[in-house]
Amino acid sequence: MKDFEQEVTAVLWGIGEMLKKKNAAYGDSALSPVRIFSKADPVEQILVRIDDKLSRLARGHAAGEDVEDDLMGYLVLLKVAKMRRKREER
Repeated sequence: MKDFEQEVTAVLWGIGEMLKKKNAAYGDSALSPVRIFSKADPVEQILVRIDDKLSRLARGHAAGEDVEDDLMGYLVLLKVAKMRRKREER
């Protein structure tokens, strides 16, 4: 059981580090989009990104990306966006 806990922690830590690096590089674009063309809220925009990622994967066009890490990252961002939306609705 201890190995499992360490492995899960390592995977989650890696996803967290990836998200922090991307946030530093691109700004908070997933959770606070500029909204030049799209007026969709962050939750809907993240869902579109997940759909696009799955579409590229299904078509075999992953382009050297780590699709699993990217999908896990988008799912984390989705949870954060939903938490923020819920907080704002109060």
